[in-house]
Amino acid sequence: MQCPGQDNRYWDGSAVFEAPCPECGAAIEFFKDDATRVCKGCGHRMMNPKMDFGCAAYCPYAKHCLGELPPELVAGKQDLLKEQVKLEMQKYFGDDARRIAHAGRVARYAEEIGRAEGANDAVLIIAAHLHDIGIHEAERKHNSTAARYQHAEGPPIAREILERLAAPPGLIEEVCDIVGHHHRPRPEETVNFKCLYDADLITNLEEEQRGRERPTPPAHLAKIIDRSFLTESGRTLAARVLAPATEAAGNH
Repeated sequence: MQCPGQDNRYWDGSAVFEAPCPECGAAIEFFKDDATRVCKGCGHRMMNPKMDFGCAAYCPYAKHCLGELPPELVAGKQDLLKEQVKLEMQKYFGDDARRIAHAGRVARYAEEIGRAEGANDAVLIIAAHLHDIGIHEAERKHNSTAARYQHAEGPPIAREILERLAAPPGLIEEVCDIVGHHHRPRPEETVNFKCLYDADLITNLEEEQRGRERPTPPAHLAKIIDRSFLTESGRTLAARVLAPATEAAGNH
């Protein structure tokens, strides 16, 4: 079935128009369903100035409808998917404010680490929102939040959420793989996994420090930071985040 907006049976006289090339000023002829056109005068590829890409930001069939999507739209789709996953995570955890807040902190730290390490932003942030998604099932089925139970229960739930949101298959596979072993690094890991692991570790250490009457001594904490992180950016961020956490716990 073709989208009515792109079906030429519904078009009128405005379906074909011209727009000036922003590079050389030559007229570029557009059909209503053209995502982009190449200027015959200078070779510049111009986006259709009259096309509404709103539906394409969420429609899983947009590529079939519009052809190869402009990079700006691809980025927009990824941003929308990240927000949708965040909302689904919050809905799934319901009134479990502690785990929602934990996922949010991991996502914020992962974004900062990933930017420095060159990670895939969409995979990383989505994995951050979903990394603990199996914890309720682990508690319900096994009366435990042990890593092995989270690793077993998390991927099916993450997959269901991502498939329902029509996420790209490659992204689904990588996110589910990360969720399925996020506490246990393998000998060889992707940069996306390393950034998620470090962000989760920072968050866990920060929460532990704030919850203790006597925080970990700075010298011992420095040793943990030095030997436990998988990226240099994670190690640097940990040192910055955990110093105030140690001071705050010591003032209780």
